[in-house]
Amino acid sequence: MTSKPHPSESADNWEAQVRKGWLELAILATLWDGKHYGLEILRRLEHSSDLVVAEGTIYPILARLKKDGLIASEWVEAETGHPRKYYWLTPIGRRRSAAMAGFGLRFISRIGSLIEPLASEDKSK
Repeated sequence: MTSKPHPSESADNWEAQVRKGWLELAILATLWDGKHYGLEILRRLEHSSDLVVAEGTIYPILARLKKDGLIASEWVEAETGHPRKYYWLTPIGRRRSAAMAGFGLRFISRIGSLIEPLASEDKSK
């Protein structure tokens, strides 16, 4: 017998799902301006979007994006410390990122006008 999730657990889950849905585009967006290594991508996500992502989450996504041909990577020896793996967008990745961004902005605009009255209602409580 399974129990229903507590309402607050469901709220946390939907927020996590929304963030997860945008994470791929957010990662691609961090690579728009050039090469970055994994920890740098994590820091940029947190600084630019308040997306706090664990290392264990980002590396499988980067591996999948590479497998899909959207990003490329190479190991670079560091002057100090360990070598770093740098990632960057491929031409296909740049086109896909731009298409995803366009879709995302249109979607946000459309859904925003639909849900704006709900947000106004929430503020009045």
